[in-house]
Amino acid sequence: MCPAKTTDGQQRGFVIPIGGAEERVKDPVILQRFVELCGGENAYIVIIPTASQLDDTGTNYEEVFQGLGVKNAVSLTINDREQANCDENLAELENATGIFITGGNQLRLSTILGGTPVAQSIRKLNAAGVHIAGTSAGAAIMPEHMIAGGRTGALPSEEGVTFAPGMGLINKVIIDQHFSQRNRLGRLLSAISYNPFASGLGICENTAAFIDPSGVLEVVGHGSVTVVDPSELSHSSMADASRGEAITLIGLKLHVLGAGATYCINDRVATPAS
Repeated sequence: MCPAKTTDGQQRGFVIPIGGAEERVKDPVILQRFVELCGGENAYIVIIPTASQLDDTGTNYEEVFQGLGVKNAVSLTINDREQANCDENLAELENATGIFITGGNQLRLSTILGGTPVAQSIRKLNAAGVHIAGTSAGAAIMPEHMIAGGRTGALPSEEGVTFAPGMGLINKVIIDQHFSQRNRLGRLLSAISYNPFASGLGICENTAAFIDPSGVLEVVGHGSVTVVDPSELSHSSMADASRGEAITLIGLKLHVLGAGATYCINDRVATPAS
C-alpha cells in the first residue's frame, strides 16, 4: 500500500513515529514539537486511542495536549469496525491539523481500522498536509508493512519477526519501537532481510523520527534512532534458512542517530546534528 497521492501543489504532512514512553509533563519536547507543527494553540488535535484497552487513554492525552496550550484536543471512540465507519468520527477528522495515534496493541489498530473509512481518511488527510504522529503501536502501524511481533535479541533468524499490513502512510521504511529498551535489533534485521527495499528504523523510547514531506527524518528526543540501511546488502541467507538457523547478512550499513541527526530515506544518507 503506497501513501495517498497529493494534489498538485499540495505538500504532504509530516509522519512522526515515536518509540513509546514519550515524556508528557517534565520535558515533553516531542509533543511540543508536534503541537508547534500543527498550529500551536490553534491546532486541532484528534486523538485515536484504539490500540489501548484502557478507558482513560484518550482523555489523558486530551489533558496532555491542553496542557501544552492546544485549544482543541478531541479523542475519538473507535473500539470496533462499526465506529470506524461512523460519520461523526469522520467529521471530527476533517477538522484536524494533527492526528495522534496512541500506543497499545498494534493488531487492535490493524484489525479495527484496516480498510475502513477512518483509515482511508487518515491517509488522505496526511496527503493534504495534516501531520500524523503515533507512539508505540501507533508508530508500528505507519508503514506499508507492520511488525506485528517477533523475538527479542540481537541476532536475526528465520522466525525472528511476524508481519501484518500497516496503514501505508510511508512505504520505504519498516519501524520498530521500544527499540533498545526491549532489545529488538534482531527482529528489525530479520524484517529487513525479507525485503531490502525498505530501511529499518529502530526507535528508542522518548524518541521520535520527524519525517518531512521530502522524506528526510530528524531525530527528536532523548534516545536514538537506529537505521538499518540495506542499500549495499550483497547477500541474505533468509530464503534458504532452516527453522531456527542463524541468518547471514553481508553488506548492511548501520547508523545510530541521536537528537538533531538526520537521515534521507530516499537517498539513504545520514548526517550528524549541525
